[in-house]
Amino acid sequence: MVFEMSNENDSEIPVHVVSSDNTIDESQNKTEEISLDKLQNLLQEEKQKSQDLENKLKYALADFQNLSKKTNSEIENGVNAKIAQFMLEFLSIHDDFIRARDVLSKNEEDIKGFDSILKNMNSLLEKNKVTPIDALGEIFDPNLHEAISIITDSKLDDNIITKEIRKGYISQNRVIRPSLVEISKKGDIKDG
Repeated sequence: MVFEMSNENDSEIPVHVVSSDNTIDESQNKTEEISLDKLQNLLQEEKQKSQDLENKLKYALADFQNLSKKTNSEIENGVNAKIAQFMLEFLSIHDDFIRARDVLSKNEEDIKGFDSILKNMNSLLEKNKVTPIDALGEIFDPNLHEAISIITDSKLDDNIITKEIRKGYISQNRVIRPSLVEISKKGDIKDG
């Protein structure tokens, strides 16, 4: 509703009431419509921002999980490599004890002390999941064995391990030392 005053110099001030209720309602409706459209647009924009941030968070979480798995795997591989390296050095000492025991037993010396030490060493190997590779009589496998000599024999099949020169070992499902072996080759031995 709008009030108008006339500029006449009367003592009374005439007031004309102009009814414009429709005009006010229409402008309010337009303002409300504009505001409603703006609000809906803002809501959509905020929803999109929220979705974008949620996606970024998911990607960041996935990246973190991947990094965590990779880091744990690298740490585990590093530790296993160090254990394998230590066990490989330990195996050289173990072999020396076995050779010393064998020499002493041939000379009919007392080897009880060596047997006790070797029992403890074997226990340590077992505790650290270091297992010997069975080779004698097996088929040659280049992943497990290293052939250093070949024997020709018509009675044997090809690639059968006839002699184990040095025992091989596996740790954490990886060969830390291959077995040194002699393998057979089928063929006739000719007298010259």
